[in-house]
Amino acid sequence: MDVSVKFLGAAGTVTGSRYLLDLGDFEFLVDCGLFQGRKELRRRNWDKFPMPPTDMEAIVLTHAHMDHIGCLPKLVKDGFRGPIYCTAVTAELAKILLLDSGKLQEEEAEYARKKGYSRHENPEPLYTVEDAEAVFPLFVPQDFKKPFSIHPAVEVTYYYAGHILGAAIVKIVIKGDSQTKKLVFSGDLGRYHDPILYPPTLIPEADVVWIESTYGDRISTTVKPEEELERAINDVFSRDGLVIIPAFAVGRTQLVMYYLYQLLKKGKIPNVPIYLDSPMAINVSNLYKQFHQDHQLIAVLDNTEQHPFQHSQLHYYRKQEQSRTLNDLKGKAIIISASGMATGGRVMHHLFHHLPDERNGVIFVGYQAEGTRGRRLVNGETDVRIYGQEVPVKAKIYSVEGLSAHADQNELMEWAEGFSEKPKLTFIVHGEEKSSSVLAQKLKDELGWNTVIPNYLESFMLFEGI
Repeated sequence: MDVSVKFLGAAGTVTGSRYLLDLGDFEFLVDCGLFQGRKELRRRNWDKFPMPPTDMEAIVLTHAHMDHIGCLPKLVKDGFRGPIYCTAVTAELAKILLLDSGKLQEEEAEYARKKGYSRHENPEPLYTVEDAEAVFPLFVPQDFKKPFSIHPAVEVTYYYAGHILGAAIVKIVIKGDSQTKKLVFSGDLGRYHDPILYPPTLIPEADVVWIESTYGDRISTTVKPEEELERAINDVFSRDGLVIIPAFAVGRTQLVMYYLYQLLKKGKIPNVPIYLDSPMAINVSNLYKQFHQDHQLIAVLDNTEQHPFQHSQLHYYRKQEQSRTLNDLKGKAIIISASGMATGGRVMHHLFHHLPDERNGVIFVGYQAEGTRGRRLVNGETDVRIYGQEVPVKAKIYSVEGLSAHADQNELMEWAEGFSEKPKLTFIVHGEEKSSSVLAQKLKDELGWNTVIPNYLESFMLFEGI
């Protein structure tokens, strides 16, 4: 048996995670994500898949972020009908996220058509809500730490990765005629001291490793993101301003709510209203109670009146009419809304209305991919384009990297050091050029690993005649 891999995404860039494994008589995909960020990357989402989706026999997902699952509806629309394996939480999160994505893309296409700011005469969504719903029957949920077969020669096991609820490190064991080989995909690794999620599992053995490198070139400067968040919020409130926190609905929003609750309880920030303006984030927060075994936040499970996701200052806004009332909000308050990189969603309305006021503040709480509106704001641009209009940036922009759900360089190295023997080959993926290069060199210098940074659409023969 020969085993090869083709890199269909997350190669030389952070997003678009897709790795096509070919065993000759069996082809399957690890992750099926959207490209995000720069326009030339986003255009790849419209490209024809390099093989007929009908020929691919299975998909194995690491977790439910859109850059790992967001292309599933397009693939199913184009003919894929195989099983989609994932953890049980990931299946539920994916349903929420994909429905929202389909709806958002329909709305954006319609808005662009009405306003006439698309270069296409009749802009169409990449996929629709109906396309997203067609994915759901294909999910095959799996437990953590319990091996399962996707082919007579292929066994898969999920291990905790941290990062977001349900996120997994994937170990794939391929049994050839004469040899057994182990592949390990890190997925996206979380922090080792996350107050909500379990830390990434150390895997002792692998022949080939895929390791993410989003923060491969940086070390977190703070071990107490709560204090960093406190300083930014109080700085805005010293001007009687309004705080906007763009946050991804899955993981980041819940972590922000956890820290805000701690700050309120300790009296570190004023007793102000907090508006969670994201139906998706509200739905996701409810899953923490349903899947209590997959996290360590006990407070959400009890029946006390007050916990991070339920207290007197926290207001859940599901309806659009409620969201619109926040456009006129003045003074001390906090709005949490998606998307986390300010690429779409309800947060766009809040930025549109509140960026021009110098009293206000926008606190970014995670990685901002190259080419996104979030990255441009963090980089200090004085105007940003929203809904086809140039909006002046008078509000103060903050970046709290201590709240990132991604492991930093030290934590990536800590995970790598968990292997009892060095892998024969390690692919550095899911990172921009600099971060991937720095991590690749560090793994070579300190651990003696054989590292490769693959290019987009590059193929490698992993094993011959096993």
